[in-house]
Amino acid sequence: MLIINFFLFLIVILFLIPTLVLFIECIAAFVAAKSETLDLSSTKELKQTRPKTAVLVPAHNEQLGISSTIKSLLPQLEEQDQLVVIADNCSDRTAIVSRELGAKVIEREDPKLRGKGYALDYGMRFIQTNPPDVVIVIDADSIVHPGTIERLAYQADTLVRPIQSTNLLKTPDISSTNHFVSALAFLVKNLVRPRGLAVLGMPCLLMGNGMAFPWGLIKNVSLATSNSVEDIQLGIDLAIAGFPAALSTGALVTGSLPEQKETAHRQRKRWEHGYLSSSLTQCPILLKESINQRRLDLLMLALDLSVPPLSLLVMMLTSAMVAALLLTLSIGVSWIFSLFLGIEALIIFISILLAWTKFKRVIDLPLKTLLFIPYYIASKLKIYFLFLKKPQKEWDSSPTVVESDGIDKENKKGQKN
Repeated sequence: MLIINFFLFLIVILFLIPTLVLFIECIAAFVAAKSETLDLSSTKELKQTRPKTAVLVPAHNEQLGISSTIKSLLPQLEEQDQLVVIADNCSDRTAIVSRELGAKVIEREDPKLRGKGYALDYGMRFIQTNPPDVVIVIDADSIVHPGTIERLAYQADTLVRPIQSTNLLKTPDISSTNHFVSALAFLVKNLVRPRGLAVLGMPCLLMGNGMAFPWGLIKNVSLATSNSVEDIQLGIDLAIAGFPAALSTGALVTGSLPEQKETAHRQRKRWEHGYLSSSLTQCPILLKESINQRRLDLLMLALDLSVPPLSLLVMMLTSAMVAALLLTLSIGVSWIFSLFLGIEALIIFISILLAWTKFKRVIDLPLKTLLFIPYYIASKLKIYFLFLKKPQKEWDSSPTVVESDGIDKENKKGQKN
């Protein structure tokens, strides 16, 4: 009985850490002034001369969506700026469409070394001959909202550190309940929690899309990797080196959730497996460096990274609570463990409710979103079982299937590189 009580106590403590981190981040974002959280297009006083900027857009078979991305970028660029599309292992008209719209296009062919990291490294080497002051990375299926490039460039150049824009996913025109819950989870992760950290004066993790870097900081960094969450690793490495990322709430980049269930499953699997792998390997490193360097910001990054995807956190906590109840009913273990686990579950629910209440209008999330969270969690069981069996840490480098008209089948579904 003593051993069982010890393990139940340990489980309660292990769940308490990510639960409190999530709650503190959400409550900080909730109590912040409205102008600080919801006004994503607010302006700041900028320098008279804007930093020379290069915008890199890595693209793999994005002919159906890249035109919207380029059209949202071009009005924000000045004569001194560069817009470079890296057509990476493309078998469709991505390069042609981009050139016709006025972007500079470089093409890369390497079937063995596939992934966003390799594409970005290729783009970085291209702009070395005419280096900018600031480099901004934008995904090829995104809408870059007005003022975003100017704000990112100014802040990266002034603060001399990476700047992460607010990065959201919107539901498609024909949306299922899973789309709404997935959009809510993305909202909590990419807006609410980073905003809470910013209110507390802490840095955030990089998100891969809408990232800005001072050229002097990024020019010597090797980006050539097949890591599926290379942005998280890059942000951690820079933070340890003394350059943690800052969130720009006034800069906004939005994308759309894929309509096809298979495509959405592949994207979630790639990201969540990569995130979990990063959490397991990088949290101890961040904790060690926070002690060695006596830096609170690294400790907060470690705690933030320790929070698993919300669906997994709820799934594990519910399982632990059921197990504790069964032990109580069968062998007489104290009710206190079930009670504390239940309180932690309530804290998570309150955190999500606060996030939905204040930020639901940002991407138009109806009330039914909250009602379908249990179904959404159940639908992701397979992803987590696959992580235990064989985690996916790299970009999917499976061969591309092309139809006779040259359009990638996966591209039709909205498959990202």
